[in-house]
This record gives sequence, structure tokens and C-alpha cells, in this order.
Amino acid sequence: MSRLALIASLFAAVSTPALAENSKPQPVPIVDTIPQARDIPYPGTMTIAVDATDVARGIFTVKQTIPVAAAGPMALLYPKWLPGAHSPRGEIEKLAGLVITANGKPVPWTRDPVDVFAFHIDVPKGARTLDIDLKFLSATKADQGRIVMTPNLLSLQFNSMSLYPAGYFTRQIPVKATVKYPEGWSAASAIAAKTTGSTSTYDKTNYEVLVDSPILAGRYYRRVPLSPRVNLNIFADTPEELAATPEQIDAHKTLVTQAVKTFGAQHYDTYEFLLSISDQLGGIGLEHHRSSEDGVTPGYFTKWADGPGRRNLLPHEYTHSWDGKFRRGADLWTPDYRMPMRGSLLWVYEGQTQFWGYVLQARSGIVSKQDTLDMYATILASLDNRPAREWRPMVDTTNDPVMSQRKPKGWVSYERSEDYYNEGLLVWMEVDSILRKQSGGAKSIDDFARAFFGINDGDWGQVTYTFDDVVATLNAIQPYDWNGFLKTRLTETGAPAPLKGFVDNGYRLVYSAEPTKAFKSQETTAKRTDLTYSIGLTLDKDGEIFGVGWDSAGFKAGLDVGTKIVAVNGTAYSDTAIKAAITAAKTSKEPIQLLIKTGEKITPAAIDYHGGLRYPRLEKIGTGENGLDKLLASR
Repeated sequence: MSRLALIASLFAAVSTPALAENSKPQPVPIVDTIPQARDIPYPGTMTIAVDATDVARGIFTVKQTIPVAAAGPMALLYPKWLPGAHSPRGEIEKLAGLVITANGKPVPWTRDPVDVFAFHIDVPKGARTLDIDLKFLSATKADQGRIVMTPNLLSLQFNSMSLYPAGYFTRQIPVKATVKYPEGWSAASAIAAKTTGSTSTYDKTNYEVLVDSPILAGRYYRRVPLSPRVNLNIFADTPEELAATPEQIDAHKTLVTQAVKTFGAQHYDTYEFLLSISDQLGGIGLEHHRSSEDGVTPGYFTKWADGPGRRNLLPHEYTHSWDGKFRRGADLWTPDYRMPMRGSLLWVYEGQTQFWGYVLQARSGIVSKQDTLDMYATILASLDNRPAREWRPMVDTTNDPVMSQRKPKGWVSYERSEDYYNEGLLVWMEVDSILRKQSGGAKSIDDFARAFFGINDGDWGQVTYTFDDVVATLNAIQPYDWNGFLKTRLTETGAPAPLKGFVDNGYRLVYSAEPTKAFKSQETTAKRTDLTYSIGLTLDKDGEIFGVGWDSAGFKAGLDVGTKIVAVNGTAYSDTAIKAAITAAKTSKEPIQLLIKTGEKITPAAIDYHGGLRYPRLEKIGTGENGLDKLLASR
């Protein structure tokens, strides 16, 4: 070996460490120490006392007692997987001031390192009751979550106000609640109460029913009986918003009678619509078995003639008493609020509820037939212009409540969102058209409604179902390859939106240069200018882009959500200016010229579009009464 080679080899030996494997740790095992829920009675009755008087700061103060039968380890749970949300959306981050005592002495708690909604304690010897103090620090700005307390209104959900013992089905845990309200306020809930002064004491029930029975309370209130068993409880920011006309009230009464005729049974002892009309309390639409939380903006009654607004909300949420609360997908039903929910059948739970919500709004007159047809048109058009259908099947969108939890998406048309609502509606419209065709007009989806939801009148427990149960019910009404049909619609990709049910029931989707009244109403409610079906953009009044259709003209121009259009063809942006430019481009070969602002940068952009303004509407096929006409007619 040469001297040079020897030096090189020695240098390599010194400078290069001996080869060795990198460190490779093993995971610490996850041991679930929280008892699984059992269907056995809990030994004793919990109490929950809520002070809801701090409306200026949105602070709920709670004192709770939980009986205990023995000393030793115990787990207390904060509700996590919430019915109606179909996801783990319990607001554990707003729980504060948690102190647990027994026999007047502190009981230390430790949060579970895996399930942060669980608290471990050791019940001391001789203790018979746990005394719990906690606060729920509700949102005071919209970016903190839904605002549930204002100077004139509050929305109280007991799942936010309490803990419950692990190891039991929630229906097996007895509970009694009291709530103190601000002086002079009224309150409504599905649970009956006795009121003394400003404190209401609610009838003893179980924890499942309590969580399913929210409270709406406020300074300005009107109660309207709609039937011997159904009430409309109206709360508002101002007394003027309570002023419903007799005709408007009659439409809501008709909603009840039409729903009962449609489903053939009632699954509640009493049912309470909890309607808040407010631009201060957070909006909501949430179903419960014997009530619904229905939050709309001012004008629900006072601007009735301006268009349907959010009047689909009450028909939709009321339908859930039958579809979703009484009949529920077997994999979605859970014995407590810790077990994960699986939403494979949300296209029935929400999709068919969406279907019946629109049908019942027309049958009742809450929304006119023409406005209902126009609202359908927007639904059809949105799905017919959704490139995400090329790659993502509808059934996969049933995972969205867990995946995105309704956070905003930048590219809905290419991502999809909770399409099991509206595409589910389309599928059930096609089911109706097939039933009519195969039976020679003798059967329709009304027969399915009575067979599936109209059982066990007066029962407000739950009857679960599977995919096979849905197929079997349809086959009992009218034999057909329902299994193959439904599986195709749920899993197909690359196919056009399923508009066939509307076509076979006598209406086709078309576009015109003028928006329908319902479309204008939707723009007003959303405070947006919707040009989705022309240049592919949705904008606010200042020109900020809130939606861009994938592969649309706006998309091809490089525009994105958050970009602001400053000028259109040399004129400062306005909705009038952008619409005029789209109209002018129809007879021109020149693109629409824009100035756009992204961050602090202003640049030009051009939209090469010449199709004019396009707004969806339904066009009747042929003459005479067709399937959709019959479906929307009152019973």
C-alpha cells in the first residue's frame, strides 16, 4: 500500500464512525381505563342547578351532585359525540372552574391522557355524593363558536353544562335540573317545569332525554299552540319580530297536520319548536326528538313577502322527529356520548329529511310551490356543477361531519362537503319516481314514509335500521332491484348528478338570464352575489370572493377565495358592474377585465367568458299533473 493510500485509509477510519442503527423506540401502550357503558340503572339521581343570569358576559355557573355507591376509582365524562352533530363537537375547551368535593373536602381529578373529555377521580371512603362546581364560558364573539347568550336571549344545552358517570347507558342515569334565569324572562323546553320567581325546576327524567331537551329563554316571547301536542315558541331580540300574522300561523299549523298525515304517527308526547329570531344569538338548526332549535335572522315573519329565506328550517327539523330521532341508523346510535358515531346511513337520516323538508314546506304553504320548485333548481344546479363527483362518491361525504366538522372549505365544488343532504334528496326523488312508474301510479314515497316512520304511535324511544332494512321496506311496497339501485347511487363516480328523478317526475333543470325570486332571497339571506353558474364566483358586496367553482371561468382566470375584485372593465366593483360586464361579454369576444387585490398586491386578471348571466330554474315537461306536482300537493 502506498503511503498516500495508507494515510487516506487511516483518515477514513478516524473520521467515519462505526455504522449503527438509529434509535427505534416502541410506543407506550394505550390502556383504556374508562368503563364501557352498560344498560343497567345508575344508583341514584343526579341534580344539575344552572345559574344563567350572567348574560352580559355569557357565563353559565353550575352546581351538580352525583350520587356514588362505593369508594374507589370513578370516571366522569363530558359529552363528546353529540347527536345531531354526528361528530365529536362537545365544547370541552369552554369548561372551566371544575372543582369536585365530597363530604366538604376536595376530591382531586386527573384528565384522561387519551380521552380529554374524561376525568378520573378516587371516591373517598364514606362519600355518598360528589358535589361539582363548574362554569361554561360561552362564546362572546363568533370566532369563539356559536354565541348562546345575549342581553335578551339564551340557548341552554345541558350537554355543555354537566358531567355524567362513565359505565352506564345515558338513558339509565336519572337526573333533575333547575335553571335560574334573569328576572322577567320566559323559557321553553320539551321537559315540563314548575317556575317559582325566576327559577324553573324541571321534571325528573334521564340524562339522555335531558341532553336531548335544550332550553330557549328570553326577554321577548310568544307561545303559539299549533296542535294539541305541538307548540311554536318564538323568542326574539325585539318584540316587533314576534308579530306573526294569522295566515303565517296557519301555515305552521298546517305543517303539523301535513307531517302527521304524511308519516301516520307521532313520536312525542308534546313537541316544542324553539324558534329564535335574532342577529345576536348564533343561528342554529338542530333536531331533537320532542323539540328543535331553530335560529333565524330578523325578518322571518316581518319580511315574509320578500321570499322563503330560512323557512325550510322548521319543516326540516320537525321531520327529524321521525327521521333521525325515532328511526336512526344502527351504526349512528350510541349508548352514551363517548362511543364514536358512524354515519354510513346519513343519506337516509339527513338526505330523506332534506327531501321531506322541501315537500312539507310546499304541502303546508310555509313556502309556495313555485318557490319550492325554484329552490329545488338551485340544489340540482349546485350538484350538476360539482366536479368532485368525478372522484368522490356520495356515500363518502357521510364522513364529513367527523373530517371537517363544518369548517369552511376553499374548493367545495372539488372537495364535496356534506352532500348526503342534497344528493340524498335527489336519490329519494328518484326513488319516488321509480315507485310511481313501477306501480303504475299506485305507489309513491308516501307509502315508504308511513311504512318506515309511521310505526309505534306515541313511542319516543329509538328504532334503529340498517341498509338492508331500507331495501326490505322498499321491496315490500314495490318489488325492484332497490339494493342495486341504491348501492349504485351511493358509490358511483364519474357519472352526472342524479337528476333523473326530477325528469321522470316531470321537471328538467334549465338556466335563464334572470334569477328566480327564491334565488334572490337566498342571495339576500347569505349576503352574497351568486354568479356560480356564469363566471363561477360568489362575492360579497365589496367584491371579496367567497367561492370559486372548480374549472369555471373564474378558476381559469386564476381567482381564489379571499381575493378581492377592485374594478371591472375600468369601473369600481359593484354587483351591478360585474353583472353588466357579464351581459356585455355575451356579444363580445373580449374577456372581462378585472383589477384584483390579493393581500397588498393589486394585479390585472381577465375572465374569458361569453355565456351571459345564468340562473337555474325548473321547466315543466309536458302538460297536466305530473309526479312532482302530486308529491307537493297537500294531503
